[in-house]
Amino acid sequence: MAAISASMVKELRDRTGLGMLECKKALAESGGDIEKAIEEMRKKSGMKAAKKAGRTAADGVVATKVEGGFGILVEVNSETDFAARDDGFLGFVGQVTDKAFASKELDVAKLMEGELEDSRGALVQKIGENISVRRVVQTESEVVGQYVHGNNRIGVLIGLSGGTEELARDIAMHVAAVNPLYITRDSVPAEVVEKEKEIFTAQAQESGKPAEIIEKMIGGRINKYLAEISLVDQPFVKDPDVKVGALAKNAGAEIVSMVRFEVGEGIEKEEVDFADEVAAQLKG
Repeated sequence: MAAISASMVKELRDRTGLGMLECKKALAESGGDIEKAIEEMRKKSGMKAAKKAGRTAADGVVATKVEGGFGILVEVNSETDFAARDDGFLGFVGQVTDKAFASKELDVAKLMEGELEDSRGALVQKIGENISVRRVVQTESEVVGQYVHGNNRIGVLIGLSGGTEELARDIAMHVAAVNPLYITRDSVPAEVVEKEKEIFTAQAQESGKPAEIIEKMIGGRINKYLAEISLVDQPFVKDPDVKVGALAKNAGAEIVSMVRFEVGEGIEKEEVDFADEVAAQLKG
């Protein structure tokens, strides 16, 4: 019998969306022939999952879990919002969240090994959509606050030095709504500032004003840009008269970490014409 390598199991899993153990068993039965294994799996219950494995999973939910000074944030994707509301899907998200919190494992492949991967494969079978755990992040500091918004589509973790969980949650809610890119202007990478400066310079030069005036215009626009993308310089959403940095400082706190997940960000979602999709399924 041909030796079944981990890479063969991974390839079959990626192509079918089924559990690792099921893929390993199918490869053993097919003598290591991946195409034959897929054929046999399709003859059984794996057809739906095999057909769906290549589909883009760009919908889904985010979930958080915080206890004391530790919190985790995960994103689990499905193909449609309908599937993301399924009780079985949400139960699976809970499993992922609990294991990530308990193990503190940030490597998704390692996190999914064993029972979670089997649960994912079973869920693909039941729902008929590709399901994937996309990313996991953790925050550890003196105080950690969480906020999840918009049908579990945006999740935020905030870490504070000093302050309270209520304050951290308020700041997390602000981050969910306003989406600052950095905590402070000092943390904005130099190349980001330089790129914006080039754009502002080109715009200012078109004004035809003297060089010294142009220099002041550029400086003013850079300052405004940095204030807009920096959390501590933004007006607090619940009280625009106070900036977020001052809000924290007045409570004896400092913002030390910020992470924000929005479902599907950065994923290029496949656009499929519904009529064409139905026609393709009828042909299949």
